[in-house]
Amino acid sequence: MAGIPELERFFREAGGVDVDKADLDRYRAFVDEKVDDIAIAGRDSARWNNRDVIAPQDLPITKGLQERMREFAKLDTSDDMREVIGQNLRRPPDDVTFGDETEGVLTEVFGGLSLALARSFRIIDPEVPNPSSAHWDRAFELFRMVT
Repeated sequence: MAGIPELERFFREAGGVDVDKADLDRYRAFVDEKVDDIAIAGRDSARWNNRDVIAPQDLPITKGLQERMREFAKLDTSDDMREVIGQNLRRPPDDVTFGDETEGVLTEVFGGLSLALARSFRIIDPEVPNPSSAHWDRAFELFRMVT
């Protein structure tokens, strides 16, 4: 499956954990869920500002996410992960339109979110070498609480 070697290297570098082929599907589910969350928040912000198209300033980017985005950009694996993210980033709901500039920012947003996800496993279980389904479920719950 395309993306597995890149995802493995990224999670090892970003979070010190090993992922496998089954984790690619979990990662895709994470990205799909976050696409919807970001799209809906961005759509609502754009509408509040009387726009139909989501601009970068409409995206729900917190200070913590900004920091993770900067850290993501510095990783050795960031270029490969940009490709993985681009391949796995599905379209938002039909009532959401991202502007061209926003489309470019999304890869970095998802790079930052991916970095936070990789690091969350060690917060959930400092000794985990390879996240299990339970670890992924806990990470999803953490992200649902704050995003």
